[in-house]
Order: sequence, then C-alpha cells, then structure tokens
Amino acid sequence: MADSSHDHGDSSHEATNPSARGEKPTDSYCSCCRICDCYRDALGADEKPGERRAKYDEPDGEGKRDERGDDRPDRHEHGEDRPDRHEHGEDGHDGHDHGAHVDHSDHEDMFRKRFFVSLVLSLPVLYYSPMLQDWFGFTAVTFPGSEFVGPVLGVAVFAYGGIPFLRMGAVEARNREPGMMLLISLAITVAFVYSVAAAAFDIGEPFFWELVTLIVIFLLGHWIEMRSVRRASGALDELAELLPDTAERIGADGETEAVPIDDLEQDDLVLVRPGSNVPADGVVEEGESNVTEAMITGESKPVKKEPGDEVIGGTTNRDGSLRVRVDATGEETTLSGIMRLVEEAQESRSRTQVLADRAAGWLFYAALGVAAITAVAWTAAVGFGLPVVERVVTVLVIACPHALGLAVPLVVAINTSMAARHGMLVRDRIAMEQARNLDTVVFDKTGTLTAGEQGIVEIATVGGRNEDDVLTFAAAAEGDSEHMIAQAIRDEASDRGLSVPDVRGFEALEGRGVRATIERDAMPAVTPGNAGRSEERADSGGRDGHTVSVGGPNLLRYLEVEPSADLERFADEAGTRGEGVVYVLHDEEIVGAVALADVIREESFEAIDALHEMGIEVAMLTGDDADVAHSVADELGIDTVFAEVLPEDKDEKILELQDRGHLVAMVGDGVNDAPALTRADVGIAIGSGTDVAVESADVVLVENDPRDVASLVRLSAKSYRKMQENIVWAAGYNVFALPLAAGILAPIGILLSPAVGAVLMSASTVIVAVNAQLLRRADLSV
Repeated sequence: MADSSHDHGDSSHEATNPSARGEKPTDSYCSCCRICDCYRDALGADEKPGERRAKYDEPDGEGKRDERGDDRPDRHEHGEDRPDRHEHGEDGHDGHDHGAHVDHSDHEDMFRKRFFVSLVLSLPVLYYSPMLQDWFGFTAVTFPGSEFVGPVLGVAVFAYGGIPFLRMGAVEARNREPGMMLLISLAITVAFVYSVAAAAFDIGEPFFWELVTLIVIFLLGHWIEMRSVRRASGALDELAELLPDTAERIGADGETEAVPIDDLEQDDLVLVRPGSNVPADGVVEEGESNVTEAMITGESKPVKKEPGDEVIGGTTNRDGSLRVRVDATGEETTLSGIMRLVEEAQESRSRTQVLADRAAGWLFYAALGVAAITAVAWTAAVGFGLPVVERVVTVLVIACPHALGLAVPLVVAINTSMAARHGMLVRDRIAMEQARNLDTVVFDKTGTLTAGEQGIVEIATVGGRNEDDVLTFAAAAEGDSEHMIAQAIRDEASDRGLSVPDVRGFEALEGRGVRATIERDAMPAVTPGNAGRSEERADSGGRDGHTVSVGGPNLLRYLEVEPSADLERFADEAGTRGEGVVYVLHDEEIVGAVALADVIREESFEAIDALHEMGIEVAMLTGDDADVAHSVADELGIDTVFAEVLPEDKDEKILELQDRGHLVAMVGDGVNDAPALTRADVGIAIGSGTDVAVESADVVLVENDPRDVASLVRLSAKSYRKMQENIVWAAGYNVFALPLAAGILAPIGILLSPAVGAVLMSASTVIVAVNAQLLRRADLSV
C-alpha cells in the first residue's frame, strides 16, 4: 500500500501557512464568509487588513521561482494545522468549527431563508406602491394606516434582507478590499436613506418598492451562487461520504463488534461484508471479492481482491466477504491524502483568478467614478431629485462585479472535482492551467509507455515441434525461476491453458540460463517424423526423464550447440526490433526460440495519437540502448527519442527541450524521474497508484494509463476556455451596462430603473454560474 501519510517535520508547518503557497489565508472564503469571525481570525494578529491585499495579490510574488525563472507556488506539503472550516448557525456566522474545508451550505440556507421572508414582506410594498398602481392601472385596498405599509415593511426588508450585504460591505471597507458587497451596500443604503427622507420630509417620491426589489433580487442571486459553489465543490463531500461511520472489528475470539472507524488502530482485523465500504487502508487476509475503486482511482471496472492484495479505505466491496488487516487509519489513509490534495487545488489561486480579482477592484472605483459623474450631470440637467437618485443607485447596482468574482472560482472548483473523479490529482493550480499550452510531452518508457515487464512477442519452432510444445518445455524449466523472463513464459503458458509438467533437479546456470528434468510420461507428444532422433538423445536426460534447458546465446556456447539458419535469422530480426531471444532445448537439442520484449501498452498508441491530434510533439526518455528505444518509438510514432540516459541526467534533456523554446511536460513514475518532473514546466507522476505524496509532481495520475495525459491537457484547455468565456461575459456586461445605467440613452427615452439593473446584474451572475456548470459535460475520453 502506498502510504499517503506525510512526515515533513518542520516544513509541514510552513507549507500549511498560506503565505508559503502565495495565497491569502482567506482565499477559501467566499464573500459571505467575510461577515464571520473566522474570516477576521484568518488575518494575522499583528497584520493590518490593508497589508493583506498588497502582500498576496501579486501574481508574480511570493511563489517559488525555480531554476527556469517561472513563478510557481511552493510544493504543497500537507499539514493539518489549518483553521479553514467554519460552520454557521442560523445566520451563517454564529459558530465556527475549523476543520476540514470551508462549507458554504449554511450560506446557501441563510440566503434561501432570507429570500423567502423578504419576498413575502415585499409583496405588500409593491402592492401599495403608488408608482406601480399608476403603471398597472389598479387601486390598492386602503385602511387606516395603509400609507405606512410601504415604509414599515421596506425598513423591515432592509433590516432583515439587507443586513448580510451591509456586514460584508463593512468588512470589505475595513480591510480596504472594496468589491461587490461594498457596491451593493452603497446602492441599497442610498436608496434606503433617500426613501426614508422622502417619506419623512416629503421631499419627493419614496423609493421603497425598488429598494425591496433590489434586496430580493440580490438575495436570490446569492442563493443561486451559493448553491452553485456548493455543487461545484462537492468532490470533498463525496469523498468524505465514502467512509462508513462504523466498522466490524474482529476480536481475538473471532467475534465481531461494531466500532466507530475513529477507534480503529493499525493491525486491527476488520470484516468487510458485501455491499459495504472498506473502513480503512489495509491488506486482505482472507476472502475473495471484487472491489469498486472508481471514486478513488478513476478505474470504472471492479478490481478482484485476494489474500495479500491491498485495499483502500472508502472503496466498495461488491460480492464477497473480506477480512482486512488495517495498516493505515485517520489522516494516514489514502482517502485523507487525496482529500487534502483536492482541497488545496480548490483553494489555490491561478493567475487568471488574480487578474479577475484585480479587475473587480478596479471596477469598484470605476463605478464610484461613473456614479459621481452621473450625479453631477443629472443634477445639472434636471436638478436634484428622484431621477438623480435612481441613476446613481442603478449605476452602483449594475456595476457590482458579482459575475466577475464568480467567473473563475466556479470553474476551478468544477475542474478540480472532474479531475479527481478521473484519477487526476492536481497539486499545482498554475501548472494545471499551463497544461493547455504544452507543445511537447516527454514520456519515460519503461512502465509508462510499456508494461514494464517482459512479454512473449513471437515463438519459432524447429524439429517438428509446435509452439505449445516449445512453450510447455520452457514453462516447465522456468517453473522455479524468479527472473522476469521466466514470469513472462509462465504467464503465456497459463494464458494458453497449457498443462505444465512438474520438474526435478532445477539448476540455474549463472549467466547462461536454467535447466531441469521432466518425467518421461509428462512429455508432450513427439511428431512421428522426429521420434527416432528424440529417442536417440534420451540418455542425456537421465534414466527417468528428459532434460530441458532455456537460455540465450551463452547457453548454446556452453552446450556447444549451433542454432539452425532459420533460428539465427529469427534471432537477428528480433534483435533489430529491440527484442531479446531465448532458446529452448530438449535433451540438448534446440526445439525452438522465444522472442520477448517489454510489451507496449495498448493505451500508449491511443495516447500518442490523441496528443498528436492536439498538435503536441511526443518525446521518449529511456535508459535502454538506442536500438530498443528507436524500435519502440517507431512503433508508437514518437517524434523524439533520448536513449541510454541515466536517471540523474534526465532533467538535462528536459532543459535541452526548454532551451529550444518548448513548453514541456514530463511524465514519469515520481521516484526515479523526480529531477526531470521538477525541471519540467508541468510534472506529471503517472502510475503512482494511491501514493499522493509525490512531492516532485504538479499532477498525480492515479492510474498507470498514458491516455490520462491527453485527458489532462483537454481538461486544462476546456477549463481555461470556460474561464475566458465567463470573464469576457462578466466584463463585457459592465462595459455595455454602465453607460445605459448612467442614462446615456435618456435622450431617446431609454432608461434603466434600479430594479431592472438588479435583474441584469443577477442575470449575469446566473449566466456565469450556468456556463461554468456546462464544463461537467466536457468529454475527456481518448
């Protein structure tokens, strides 16, 4: 079991400090969190709020500058001392539980409740509004005091529905981080103060119906936003739900007892029944079953588990009972490690997000400027009154950078969730964003493009034997050998369903091969035309059996046996393809030869084709000799080959490509390829299984499937496109809407009311949220 626990010593504390990653401690908090004490607690005790923005909003600051000169966040070393979970009471800010991750579900509940309450209170205000009565040609039912319905309920809606925005706006002002909440606060405050003054001092028409409409629309928009954020960030919740609440622990007497999973300890034996989830990482001691690992590894097919196999906490047992010996619990489990990576990826800030945040800040000042100009111009034109207030409020409302603030975080959250579901664990958000621009992907050969193990490619026979006879001899002789060639031969015999006889007298001939004796009655049938020759050589196998030997050219020289011309030609052709050849002898007579090679994975062909379709060149790094490397490269259609490269020199090849102007991704195993992964613009650790502690990688691919590299590039490109679409929409909306709100088309009779402005602002937010959700439909298959 790949241990996902992390023991980073002192560095763990530094990494959990958000400044070590170039992030604000409050980056994981939405605008609604800013009314909570937990947001303010995230600021340093000796740090002024205004200093926070200057310190963390530099896109090229605080990140690690590596030897290539790129600004990249420090590698994430996952500690636990992070106060970034808070749970809110009824109003979303009553209590705090700092733990796993920021939970926006209480914000969603708060806005939903306030929306419906405010909506009910707003209906009488609209009904008794003189302006609406005049527009729609109806007369409201009157009663003593009915003239106070609008002002009283308007104040109630402002106090109940508007208070969250006022609180959030106050925090933005106090922290010198002006944004959408401060604009909303200014808009509803201006409308409220003017309406109260108009009603109290009879200086004009009150503004209560538009005030309550604004607040209701804002509450609805924020409710939808929080719902979208919760759904987009659902990967953590889904992962957390994989673990059962209890486990069946087996005692020394064999009896089971239900215990909370928090009580499990290493070396405990647990019973996992069919249909239940594995409570912790461990090793199967008894039982066989199929286990679904889709949510952990992205593998859609159930995986067969037998005694000695490792199981991951949170996976689902399908059809058989398993007894599992626990070897990791709590924060040390694979699931916990994956959750930490997903959480950090969702909270990390991309360059696009930094620019969007800056644009939102600039928009605040632009809105204030436009509002001031509007007030002066309209006052000069028509005098101060209701039209001036309407124009100013409309400008402030329509300029709220709500959609701009939501444009990137929603896409990031959905991107991370999708990546996790496909077995792609993002450690560096900037690298994930950069993957779309890759023009070269470098693969390590062994174990990545190839299976990393020998496989039989072809069998040649002589002396009247068929392929099954030769394979049976070879499998029998190699029965006790641990060499990878022996394993490949035994696997092929098993796949063909051959009956391999027992042997005796097994002998390993150092540097030459192996030799063993097969019983006479266990020998495969001999072709009639060759029976005489076999009988003549029987003595060399001993009185009770026949000798079979398997080895390379050194074995033939040792036995002073010459291969036939056909076998020599077979061996030469295999050599040009980078394949190895072993000969099979029966009683010191060659009966065949077997060509073996590190078998190319079928998935590799699809991966290379997919990358080429994207216009990405593919290179291969390997320590194998040039003939073998070029043979594999030619078969796969790889563009560039680096052969006979030592592990410590692989990063130099990456640098060589970068010096040519290429943006390079390195795909390796995360251990031997660590220097190259670190050197690459995007380091991808593939086949690391559940080992999420690959510090050298930007992205960890759980499954050893090279097609996931192409899926990663596609996800990066599609996510960035969604970010661009959202930012263009959010920014473009303000470019067109602000002049309309200021009344530039008033001469031709086109004016936007504050309520219409609020509808447009909320609609832009909803459009951005829906567009981000469309990313879920992206096809990442290769």
